[in-house]
Amino acid sequence: MSQTEYIPGTCNIGGGELTRRRMVAVLGLILTLSSAATLISAEASRQNRLGIFLPALVMSVGWVQSRKRFCLAYGFAGTFNFGTLGKLSKVSDQADRAADRKTAIKIFAQSALYAALVTAAVVALPL
Repeated sequence: MSQTEYIPGTCNIGGGELTRRRMVAVLGLILTLSSAATLISAEASRQNRLGIFLPALVMSVGWVQSRKRFCLAYGFAGTFNFGTLGKLSKVSDQADRAADRKTAIKIFAQSALYAALVTAAVVALPL
C-alpha cells in the first residue's frame, strides 16, 4: 500500500523519503556488522563493546522510520514531505503537531530499545 498523503501522528513521508530511510538502515546495518566484527576480532572488553550502540541506533532509527512511514525529525520539526526530496511542508494545526511529536518520541524510544538489545547481545558475547 502506497501512502501519498500526510496523516497526523501516522504518516509524514512518502516515496523518496522512504528510500532515504531504507538506505540509512542499510548503512547502519553495515556499520553495526563491521563494528561488531572488529570488536570481536580485537577481543575488546565488554566496556568497549558498548560502542556498538551508536551504529545500532542508526540502523534501527532508519528501519523503524521506513516501516512506520514516519520521520522522527520531521515529527519534531512539524513538517512532512510527500514530494521532491528536501521540499518540506509545514504542519499548521497544533493538535496535529502534538500527535507528530508523540509519534516521534515513540519511534525514538523503540529504536533505542532495539539498539540496546543489539548492544546487550554484543556485550554478552564471551571472548
